[in-house]
Amino acid sequence: MSELSDRPVGAVVGVPESHESAAGHVTGTALYTDDIAERRHDVLSAWPVQSPHAHARIVSIDTGDALAVPGVVRVLTPDDIPGVNDAGVKHDEPLMPREAMYYGHAVCWVLGESVEAARLGAAAVHVEYEVLPSIITVAEAIEAGSFQGVQRTSRRGDAEKALAEAAHVFEGVIETGAQEHFYLETHASLAYYDEGGQLYVQASTQHPTETQEIVAHVLGLASNEVTVQCIRMGGGFGGKETQPHGLAAIAALGTTLTGRPVRLRLNRNQDLTITGKRPGFRTVWKAGFDDDGRIVALKTTLTADGGWCLDLMEAVVSRALCHLDNAYWIPNVEALGRIAKTNKTSHTAFRGFGGPQGVLLIETIFGEAAPVLGIEPSELRRRNFYRPGQTTPYGQVVRDAERMPDIWNQVLDGSDYAARSAEIAAFNATHPDVKRALAITPIKFGISFNVAAFNQAGALVLIYKDGSVLINHGGTEMGQGLHTKMLQVAATALGVPRSSVRLAPTRTDKVPNTSATSASTGADLNGAAVKDACEQLRNRLAVVAGGLLGVNPRDVRFENGVVTGLGAGDRSLTFGEVVTAAYWQRVQLSAAGYYRTEGLHWDPETWQGSPFKYFAYGAAATEVEVDGFTGAYRTRRVDIVHEAGDSLSPLIDIGQIEGAYVQGAGWLTLEDMRWDASDGPNRGRLLTQAASTYKLPSFSEMPEVFNVALYDKGHEPGAVYGSKAVGEPPLMLALSVREALRQAIASFGAPGTSVRLSSPSTPETVFWAIQAARGAADVSREASADGAAVPSEASADRAATSREEASVETPAVPAGADILVD
Repeated sequence: MSELSDRPVGAVVGVPESHESAAGHVTGTALYTDDIAERRHDVLSAWPVQSPHAHARIVSIDTGDALAVPGVVRVLTPDDIPGVNDAGVKHDEPLMPREAMYYGHAVCWVLGESVEAARLGAAAVHVEYEVLPSIITVAEAIEAGSFQGVQRTSRRGDAEKALAEAAHVFEGVIETGAQEHFYLETHASLAYYDEGGQLYVQASTQHPTETQEIVAHVLGLASNEVTVQCIRMGGGFGGKETQPHGLAAIAALGTTLTGRPVRLRLNRNQDLTITGKRPGFRTVWKAGFDDDGRIVALKTTLTADGGWCLDLMEAVVSRALCHLDNAYWIPNVEALGRIAKTNKTSHTAFRGFGGPQGVLLIETIFGEAAPVLGIEPSELRRRNFYRPGQTTPYGQVVRDAERMPDIWNQVLDGSDYAARSAEIAAFNATHPDVKRALAITPIKFGISFNVAAFNQAGALVLIYKDGSVLINHGGTEMGQGLHTKMLQVAATALGVPRSSVRLAPTRTDKVPNTSATSASTGADLNGAAVKDACEQLRNRLAVVAGGLLGVNPRDVRFENGVVTGLGAGDRSLTFGEVVTAAYWQRVQLSAAGYYRTEGLHWDPETWQGSPFKYFAYGAAATEVEVDGFTGAYRTRRVDIVHEAGDSLSPLIDIGQIEGAYVQGAGWLTLEDMRWDASDGPNRGRLLTQAASTYKLPSFSEMPEVFNVALYDKGHEPGAVYGSKAVGEPPLMLALSVREALRQAIASFGAPGTSVRLSSPSTPETVFWAIQAARGAADVSREASADGAAVPSEASADRAATSREEASVETPAVPAGADILVD
């Protein structure tokens, strides 16, 4: 295998290519799981019976009336499961529970000749419940001592001692809300048997192998008796990493018991109420700075809302602990991560996987501290950047640390930061009821799975006698452009045009034992495996071509479908001619590729090691305008410079950066998930069950000016063709929106005002924060007029407002922010 990052002459990677399914997406011809089900005429539909209680023991299930509904074929209950009643990766997630653990928990499923028949049948099932006490909020879980999983601590130096000696100490509580994935395609599965007894499952899943394993153990089958295929997904964002498994198992159980194909597609309301979210966090923190504005210590406890079972929450919290430093050197750290157990859906992976909650912590600290320290926020952040040779709190050397200030300066220059900041100050001075602000934030994000064993991938590449190529790999396509990149990698490695290569859907009977397409590793892992397979084939073909051209195989060159040889003069062959000759010489024209990420080591007990192959760097500057009367705001301009290494596919990568930023802005400013935390009959019910009550970013929230540039000095020697992952890191660049809002709100108050801002920072939250800032300014002016000393700290409300739940009986007016006045 050649050097992993080397690019040949005439490489297809690096060429701007449209998404391989773009035409199918816009014309409606691209098939998704339920489209395949629609093409069958013998398929049954599944519909859930959902619990109306947040926590209840299931006393009995009476299916008699349901079976009498015309079109109802069968009701699936726990007693029907031939294998293990478990759909989780931690063996704590019954496929069909004996005890409902959250409002909306699916306790049984009805199969019908049509969706409507199944729906009516589900409405006719009688379930008797014994209601049990429930825990809905993280605060309730902490008070009750309701935790799950292993608690972890990241520690370096002596945080307690450093805080005691620090010149400036700040502390606070941050409560971040949950976020719904809201992929365009809801969860869907189709299951059926062939004539030989092989079970096929078509699923919208990011992890076909794990779906295969869960289906197999639910049915008591071996994995080789189950084939899972994912043709493509209409979005995933982490929400289809573990959550599809149980749904696929229901479809598989249904087809096993009825002998009929079974489809299961959740409608939007069901998807919202059954499946997990990005977890909310409650983070208590205390940080110390010296007189030069350098952070000297951080002590914090991060409590994640895990929901009713563990799912991937241990890994999510681990990722948060590994990213609470972001791009900054913190000499003394003590950080505890733990998982609350609540009666909600099992919270799960979401783009960034805990990283956003960790990064939000440190950016909040800098945002709150800057005005009190009297240091411009961008300068305070710059002073604290990692320097070459420094290590993270968990002991990994921060390689390429010099790139962060270089990217930072590119954003400052490209955004005309200094001049625009002066213009904004002049604007704010003459506009008492409308304020603007410009903020810049960085990102340093580690790439690899924290579990070393997951960092491996396989591929199968086939060359046909006419020279056409078909590739199979273990990654799944959810709109992120992975398949496009794999086509470009294969074409580059074989030296053929992109048009000569096609890609087969991801299937467990072609590439086994795959890892999830997540953690931004899809292109790194699968691209290296595809490259390995293609280079095996190219080396075999070089021997054949060398004989035909009369040159040493090492002197054979493949480029754009033409095969030449050093010293062969003007003689050349087409790729197809070489392949045909190879066939007649009985040379194997298929190859299995494999890749494992080298250099990773991690000890979760000591919380030390090098869990990441590399770090991806970026920075964003965002300008906002805030209306003081309503709290409404708009994003005027965004400037981003982000690393993609030597990009495999620049158009795809820029699209990923734009989409990640907007999704991050939604999490931080708009997407306000609420559960009923009252003691009424609907306790635990998700209140934001549709797009009518759960606000997503739309065209109206897009920046008026959106500039994205790829950093051009980011070659990564340890990744395929020198590229870097780009799926998750840019999401955290949206923290620049939140920091710009913080600064704009502060402009409504007295100079030196520091704003403690809730998350998400909805217009309502911003309005109340503005009111608090103005109130603090009034206090300051009155004190000055009376000749009294201005207090160093004036609080609008010392208790941070939780945005994770709401009481429908006693709706509260949020305080929105704490105000500190220096």
